[in-house]
Amino acid sequence: MADEPTNRDSFRIQAGYCTAMAAPITARIATALGKCVTRDSETGRRVLDWPGEPVADALVLRLIGGLHALHRRGVRELAPVFTGMVSDETEVGAILNAAFAAHDAELLPWLDGPPQTNEAGRSAGLMTGILHLAQRYGPKFEILEIGSSAGLNLLIGRYRFDLAHIRFGPADSPVEIEPEWRGPPPPDAPIEIVSTRGVDIQPLDLSSARDAERLQSYCWVENIERQTRLEKTIAIVRAQGVNLEQGDAADWIEACLAEPQAGGVTRVLMHSVVWQYLPDTTQQRIAAAMAAAGARATPERPLGWVMMEPNRDLNRHEVRVRGWPGETPMQLVALTQAHGAWVEALEPPYETRPYVMRVRPGT
Repeated sequence: MADEPTNRDSFRIQAGYCTAMAAPITARIATALGKCVTRDSETGRRVLDWPGEPVADALVLRLIGGLHALHRRGVRELAPVFTGMVSDETEVGAILNAAFAAHDAELLPWLDGPPQTNEAGRSAGLMTGILHLAQRYGPKFEILEIGSSAGLNLLIGRYRFDLAHIRFGPADSPVEIEPEWRGPPPPDAPIEIVSTRGVDIQPLDLSSARDAERLQSYCWVENIERQTRLEKTIAIVRAQGVNLEQGDAADWIEACLAEPQAGGVTRVLMHSVVWQYLPDTTQQRIAAAMAAAGARATPERPLGWVMMEPNRDLNRHEVRVRGWPGETPMQLVALTQAHGAWVEALEPPYETRPYVMRVRPGT
């Protein structure tokens, strides 16, 4: 159980991560919040008395998301903070404390659930992993995603990709995924996403203005390119929809893996920045279900696992791939920035070990 010093220190940890992610305004807000939050508001008391693990629970991002939502709604007193016009830490803290006093009831609900940081740019790392599977098993894929949030990465077959000048995807897509590429090019294998479906314990419905606002408010104010892409992806979801269910990740995966699989199609479990939020028992059930399904996989009906999960110690995310049939364990094939701004492909021989979460601040 955390105490007040631990809860305050989580703001420092998040500020460091924001700085590493070139988000100086958000870093400044996090730093100021850690020092200025008081017990004069219900929001402040709840933050300082947070009963869980504040870093793992992304407490700081919950609060900053609520403040950003107020700014986006036009709360004028917050504009100097979120535009960067005010940079003095003491002055920033005073403005934020005034916001707590004036908007306590509006901020409180933002502490009730984990942040929704669904990001289409992460599909660059995920697609890099899928290309490795395509090289082994062929072009056709059935995607199963856990922790889908609003389902933006379920649109992976509807984006235009440019990965190290390897281009694919619908030419008329309004969203192009073109990260800065580092290292060798990915496998140049044809790709056909046959179907995508996902699950989330608390999915966002982007037809709802409230849920769209929630997603946009968790997109850091400095990230103009991400915000523009987010607007476009929201429009695609509203126009075309996604196959997204509410449910428990382990229950859902076990049920999906028990379904008949089409011949000539690789079934893939895919997830990004999700594993840290799953209870240990859920992680173990999913791993066991995948191992059992992998034992049943055949060259005609292969199985894959592609994950993009954080290595917080090094301020990067790791793309790992496992495929069945085959005895090769999970391989680290690429590194990527948390929001997909760059992808660094690695050279074989690849590191082989299960993913282990080291440190758990939010993104």
